[in-house]
Amino acid sequence: MACFLVPMAEAIVVTVVKNIVEKKEKNSDVKLSAQTELCSTSQTGLSWSHKLSWLNKLLWGGVVLLALEHLWHGEIVPWPPFLTAMNNPADIAPMLHEVATIGTSMAIFVTVVWVVMVLVADHKTKTISAKVNTEN
Repeated sequence: MACFLVPMAEAIVVTVVKNIVEKKEKNSDVKLSAQTELCSTSQTGLSWSHKLSWLNKLLWGGVVLLALEHLWHGEIVPWPPFLTAMNNPADIAPMLHEVATIGTSMAIFVTVVWVVMVLVADHKTKTISAKVNTEN
């Protein structure tokens, strides 16, 4: 019914955080010398704003697909209150239960997948830079 609202809320928060981190990285790149490490960028070559953009894309992609699926099944309409479950008070409790269980589970799963992606990318980047450094 409305399970996509939880990943949407997370995606909004991640978008704001990514923009803040991106601004801080740009400002600190200007201020800091090349020897200073910031957000492990110098260790792995991947900035936190870049890593957060991966999570952002995963979340927004899922939200769009879920919203289209709910629209296709008539659970979302283009007029207020937008969610058909909100028209009948008896349908509100099951909708909130779905949001709390299914929506939260999806958001957590996507975030866990992103954490694994970041760990794998950091490990691969460190391994490649270690090989390059030993060859030189």
